[in-house]
Amino acid sequence: MAQLDIRGKARGIVDLFRERRQTDRLPDDLYPADLDEAYAIRRAYQEIERNEERGEVAGYKVAITTRVMQQLCGIDEPCYGAIFASEVHFRRAELRAADYCRLAMETEIAVRLGEDLPEGGDRDRVAAAVECCMAAIELLEDLRYDYSRLDAPALVAGNAWNAGIVLGDPVAEWRRLDLAALSARLWVNGREIGSGKGADVMGHPLNALSWLANKLATASTPLRRGMVVMTGSMVSTQYPVPGDLVEIEVDGLGRAELAVR
Repeated sequence: MAQLDIRGKARGIVDLFRERRQTDRLPDDLYPADLDEAYAIRRAYQEIERNEERGEVAGYKVAITTRVMQQLCGIDEPCYGAIFASEVHFRRAELRAADYCRLAMETEIAVRLGEDLPEGGDRDRVAAAVECCMAAIELLEDLRYDYSRLDAPALVAGNAWNAGIVLGDPVAEWRRLDLAALSARLWVNGREIGSGKGADVMGHPLNALSWLANKLATASTPLRRGMVVMTGSMVSTQYPVPGDLVEIEVDGLGRAELAVR
């Protein structure tokens, strides 16, 4: 079999997700040679999806923000993927489990930018660019991947598995809050399942934003005004099933909901 090029691998990975094909491990012919190739595949994946199905890039997600997950994936920093405009929901999303191989969700703080970040910047610089913050749910499609076989190249090449986001109401006065100290809680069908704090995300959610802004500036695809960034999960990943109502709340930033049928 001829070796696939970057575009060919991206096309194959797009098809895996579109067909909701259970995938214990990314097939060898689609596997990135290394993390650099994985990001090249991810960029091609993004272009295919933008042009064919999922719309413009509305922002980005930061993934693998905890040391434990980084060690599991064999890396010493997070990774990222794109968020597509057609998959941005507001306040509440109602989704069919049958539209996914396996739907997952995470509890996060999202930020929307009020200005471009062409050169990235440290935490203070990126904070100055944040227009508002929101409680948010990230939606994921993990294709029932075998997590014991997961590594960073496979995750990155699949656009970090992003399947959309649910944004709570925007909070413009977020600077009155200590984002690192904010508590987040997750309920499923009225029962509290987990909790966390903003500090669980790289010590501070804006550290994740700074990391991403610098990575994208280096890649010549900088963050732009109006983009949304998901800063990373504060509560362990959950896998809702039909009939579940998932609610998340972040102190000072409000709530978001996901109903699965």
